[in-house]
Amino acid sequence: MGRELSKAELDRLARLGAGARLEELDRERRAILQAFPGLAFKRHEAPAAEPRKKPRKKRRKATAAERKAASERMKKYWAGKKQQA
Repeated sequence: MGRELSKAELDRLARLGAGARLEELDRERRAILQAFPGLAFKRHEAPAAEPRKKPRKKRRKATAAERKAASERMKKYWAGKKQQA
């Protein structure tokens, strides 16, 4: 096939490509901001899209007694359903 590139050469080419892409994105950003000047925001801050949601509260785990009570209720419930059928 072709010659194989060393890791250093691959890194150098990757940096060149990344730099070119960043320049392209910067040109595109400037063009968008020129077309829509109201979109300007601080460089390292994203525009406020949605307010942050409150963190969810952790649910309390059922005790052994509560689980046993629920089990007995469900056994009684299903026994009643079985009798109806």
